[in-house]
Amino acid sequence: MNWLHAVLLGIVEGVTEFLPVSSTGHLNVVEKLLGYEIDSVGMTAFTAVIQIGAIFAAIVYFWGDIVRIASAWLAGLRHADRRDDPDWRLGWGIILGSIPVAVVGLLFKDAIEGSLRSLWVIAGALIAWSFVMWLADRRTGNERGMKDVTVTDALVIGCFQALSPVFPGISRSGATISAGLFRRFDRVTATRLSFFMGIPALVAAGLLEAVTAADHISESVGWVPTGIATLVSFVVAYVSIAWLLKFVSSNDFTSFIWYRIALGLVLIGLVVGGFVAP
Repeated sequence: MNWLHAVLLGIVEGVTEFLPVSSTGHLNVVEKLLGYEIDSVGMTAFTAVIQIGAIFAAIVYFWGDIVRIASAWLAGLRHADRRDDPDWRLGWGIILGSIPVAVVGLLFKDAIEGSLRSLWVIAGALIAWSFVMWLADRRTGNERGMKDVTVTDALVIGCFQALSPVFPGISRSGATISAGLFRRFDRVTATRLSFFMGIPALVAAGLLEAVTAADHISESVGWVPTGIATLVSFVVAYVSIAWLLKFVSSNDFTSFIWYRIALGLVLIGLVVGGFVAP
């Protein structure tokens, strides 16, 4: 992979990782258009590893929140009288809510890295999940905020999150934000929960691929382009996070829904027309 491709793919990852439009779907499409085999072990590992850049952007952006939640969770372990703190519940929720995606990722690893990385699957999931997002967005009543999060909420969000690696195109953030909206959280809280729930899952997935598929990256994509794409994704994702939180504070998700549907239809048209292989 040359450095121009690495920069381009890093930008795509940084822009789309936290938007409810499917970063994996976008990466797969761009990788296809650039001539790469998206179901190869090397490209699959590359896609997972450069997500680390975006997720570290989230860690930096939310560092104060992360320290506060971790401190409250540790304090609750030591002192029973500290367990009324909402951050104690949120800490447990993030931990337990991360289990479903880990289990699904390990059980369906071969399919996720192979047959499911198809443009037909991505296009279908983009369009189908758009209707779920539309329904979820219409159900939100701004009734609940961050202090109202329970372990049950986190588990529900975690189960929705587990759908995203199986069906690239659903979008991890699209799934978790939809779950938050179904749980009657306001849009900003649902979006922030999506970030918090994504940190453990994406860091674990990226590090696992970096360790287990290191040789494949070396032999195919190369570690220098992977490092460049990861760095670019970090910078771009930080800006994307700030923009998204500002956007959802005063807008609904309609624009993302229409974008998903349009992109899905374009992909179907490209495949049917023979312009790109599925």
